[in-house]
Amino acid sequence: MADSMKGLKRTCYCGEVSEVGKEVVVAGFVDRVRDKNKIIFIILRDRTGIVQLTFNDDTDRAVFEKASSCRSEDVIMAKGKVAQRDEFNFNDEIKTGRIEILVDELRVLSKAQTPPFAITDETKVNEELRLKYRYLDLRRSPLQKNLIMRHEIARITREYFYENNFLEIETPMMMKSTPEGARDYLIPSRVHKGKFYALPQSPQIYKQLLMIAGYDRYIQLARCFRDEDLRADRQPEFTQIDLEMSFVDSEDIQECVEGFIHRLFKELLDVDIPTPLPKLTFADAMNRYGSDKPDTRFGMEIQDISDTVRDIDFVVFRNALEEGGSVRAINVKNGAATYTRKEIDKLTEHAKGIGAKGLAYIRWADEPNCSFKKFLADGDLENICNAVGAEQGDLVLICADKTKTVLSILGALRLIAGKRLGVIPEDKYNFLWITEMPFFEYDEETGSWVAAHHPFTMPMEECLDYLDSDPANVRAKAWDLVLNGTELSSGSMRITDFELQQKMFEALGMTDEEIQAKFGFLVDAYRYAAPPHGGMGIGLDRLAMIMCKADSLRDVTAFPKVQNASELMSECPSVVDSDSLDILGIQVKE
Repeated sequence: MADSMKGLKRTCYCGEVSEVGKEVVVAGFVDRVRDKNKIIFIILRDRTGIVQLTFNDDTDRAVFEKASSCRSEDVIMAKGKVAQRDEFNFNDEIKTGRIEILVDELRVLSKAQTPPFAITDETKVNEELRLKYRYLDLRRSPLQKNLIMRHEIARITREYFYENNFLEIETPMMMKSTPEGARDYLIPSRVHKGKFYALPQSPQIYKQLLMIAGYDRYIQLARCFRDEDLRADRQPEFTQIDLEMSFVDSEDIQECVEGFIHRLFKELLDVDIPTPLPKLTFADAMNRYGSDKPDTRFGMEIQDISDTVRDIDFVVFRNALEEGGSVRAINVKNGAATYTRKEIDKLTEHAKGIGAKGLAYIRWADEPNCSFKKFLADGDLENICNAVGAEQGDLVLICADKTKTVLSILGALRLIAGKRLGVIPEDKYNFLWITEMPFFEYDEETGSWVAAHHPFTMPMEECLDYLDSDPANVRAKAWDLVLNGTELSSGSMRITDFELQQKMFEALGMTDEEIQAKFGFLVDAYRYAAPPHGGMGIGLDRLAMIMCKADSLRDVTAFPKVQNASELMSECPSVVDSDSLDILGIQVKE
């Protein structure tokens, strides 16, 4: 039978025991036991760290026998006096490595069965097994440190925005289904049969309504839900540091967020993030890095060599240029040694897998070896090398196609090569604002222009004349915050002019009936005047992932979903009984 806690109260956490000579009570999980016959050491673990409990000849025999029965993961409490270890037993790799607790009272509160895997910092245990027993996996120190870091991010977030006059206001978790880019998670209504609530993809509409209502600075650590395919940096449910501000412009919002970022990284990582953060337009980011979320910690920028190769009689280059495309290249500095011909073939196959028709290259080991050498005239190879700054030891990768395709492919190859060569510094944090985002995106399947953002995003004033005539040239007062190649946030100024909003809906091909059905309540609200406002949402999960140097959002989420959006531990989603479905008026198709 388990012991009772009665009469004992924890006085400190394991990782905080320090004062020699002080009597303390600690509690936690048995990490490991070392039984030396006449002396027993129990390493006790809680979320702050570990401490050594010592039982020896001076220990009461009943307490000593109880200690000898302890096994890994048992839950215990211990009272004793803090003593300094013998000098030859010091362990300065941990905070409590110079002390131990000489135990005079021990309570075994709960005995553990042998766990399905060892609870250790480093593990090679299959992730599916660890997720099935997530409550055990969460006992491991690396995950505990990640969740504590996540807590600290949330704490500093609230402190910073409170100090800057923001109000934390909760918005509904059950709302009207509105188009926001991804599929909604739907909740059937028992009272209103055949009708559904939606879980919020973001609090976008409600925070705009709060600005109309006069709450000029809003903040919320909002839970958001999107029914979309998962990947390492995406979960179906996530937390967004959501904010909105009135009587501001985009620079005011960005400056406020920069102050938050600077404080967060200084306080938690002791890293000074220089502000103001650099800015790149969307067009420049795509042209230089082939990505709207570029990793700027290393070079290998994309270079346009269309003019350099225009007169070369190589059908791949010629066709691309004649069809309005371009020929572009990246110079993989010192890449020739790593990328043998066999490795380049693998890179080419990868490029084809993401849309390339092929991949040309110049590999300069002892001398330049060019994959299209037979098409070159005297001086052509030298001109290409000069254009991209190539020299002995370099590898030049060249792609020719539609410019959008070329940029996307070279952007992906740039990241692959950077990682392979190990030139991306891990301890560097490159924040970047991507500005002047395209307002519309062309949908090749439907042959129409669709909103690249939610339809309340403000276009830039100089682009208003292009709304009807040239959608491709319409840029938005929208921006993204990027860190080391990961998009952390999207933000924009909002349309507050009722007539302009109507024009935007029309430009998106929406009828009056569609507008009223999807956004009627918000459109009506703007009839009663609204202050100029804008805002953004910062992905807390992704921020924590990068600050913890984690490989996946699963490592900074307490109970994550896997690739198919299921949770292995609780086995959700699960089947519900027919009575529950009948109450909701729902029938499931086989």
